[in-house]
Amino acid sequence: MPAYVVAHMRQVTMGPAIVEYLERIDATLAPFGGRFLVHGGQVEVMEGNWPGHLIAIEFPDRARADDWYYSAGYQQIVALRTDNSRGDIILAEGVGSGHRATDVLARRARPGSLGGGRPG
Repeated sequence: MPAYVVAHMRQVTMGPAIVEYLERIDATLAPFGGRFLVHGGQVEVMEGNWPGHLIAIEFPDRARADDWYYSAGYQQIVALRTDNSRGDIILAEGVGSGHRATDVLARRARPGSLGGGRPG
């Protein structure tokens, strides 16, 4: 099942650190099969308010997404982003190709969440 690292970046201070982060992040994704699906760009707000930018990175599965985030390569550059931006980052599990909206009803009775991950 695919997994997604999704970021809502509300504020980014462009400068040398962010440029370096952008120049280096692709190399950290490659060993884990990560690829950008959305990276900034224009959004149309259909409902509510959306200040900032959306970033979505797809991984083949949750384990590889988790392994990427905690990898030595990514941890070497993460402060370039966190020291120069404000936003929220989540890891979300995807659904299979046959998923239907009503499938979530069966999960309602089961406790649990996607939160947690490795201690950082």
